[in-house]
Amino acid sequence: MHIRKYMTIIAFLIFGNFSFNSLIHAKDYSHNHLTTTKLLPQWKLAEKEIGKTGEMRKGEIFYVSLPRNDLKVRVKGIPIRTGLALGGWIAFKQVANQTMVMGDLVLTEKEIQPVMSELFKQGIKVTAIHNHILGELPRIMYMHIEGHGNLVQLAKSIRSGLELTKIYQDQKGDSYSFQINNQKLDKIFRHKGTVSNGVYHVSIPRLEKIIENGMEIPSAMGVSTTINFQPTENGKAAITGDFVLTAEEVNPVATTLREKGIEVTALHNHMLNENPRLFFMHFWGNDDPFKLATTLREALDKTKSM
Repeated sequence: MHIRKYMTIIAFLIFGNFSFNSLIHAKDYSHNHLTTTKLLPQWKLAEKEIGKTGEMRKGEIFYVSLPRNDLKVRVKGIPIRTGLALGGWIAFKQVANQTMVMGDLVLTEKEIQPVMSELFKQGIKVTAIHNHILGELPRIMYMHIEGHGNLVQLAKSIRSGLELTKIYQDQKGDSYSFQINNQKLDKIFRHKGTVSNGVYHVSIPRLEKIIENGMEIPSAMGVSTTINFQPTENGKAAITGDFVLTAEEVNPVATTLREKGIEVTALHNHMLNENPRLFFMHFWGNDDPFKLATTLREALDKTKSM
């Protein structure tokens, strides 16, 4: 009788504890799920207003890709894939009772003035206009934007500018494979990249917090060093991207790239009031992919990046 009683107590403690822990974990999961669910209708509404689907990224960022599949661009005779240098984006983050949006729009020269005027009219700030690459045909420019306020109004405002471009033309890009050993690239960068439609992407965040207007800017809103590889002829790869640098890092990184034959194609701001002050260095190369990756890794080692 006593043995049976003790066995009952032990069973209750074991299985009761399991159930209790399961309940705790279920509650935690439910809480996380509810947080996402509560945000979801807002982001679906943003999708409706923008006219493009998006995805949630780290830091509760709602990210919408704006690829320019309508553009056929060559750099020094090399046809570049959309994912290499023609992938615009906008990213939303909820901050207290308002929303912040940042973005990078890929535009032709003819689109710049009408898009900028319309965004100004709608209350969206333009924080930079510049090139990323050199010698491309047709000429491509990049417009960085920022806005604060009501999510729906921000989405409507940005769409009014985007409608002055051909971004909404329903053109699917060509399909490509990636013939380079991306695991070897991962090993060189000591960071896992992804392959999307024939282009390898790797993103390396900075170590310090980036603050603008009192708000921390998550890496998914454009403050990570990004590197892209596209296979080209004879086993080579074309590379583009941008290093996110503080002032003292600019020349050491540029020197490293130039000494190893990688072109520095642009140096500029993307934001206006960030702390620490950041500079964005764009680059281009077309060579042995692992030679290029080794040089980029050497340059990364001169920055305060993970």
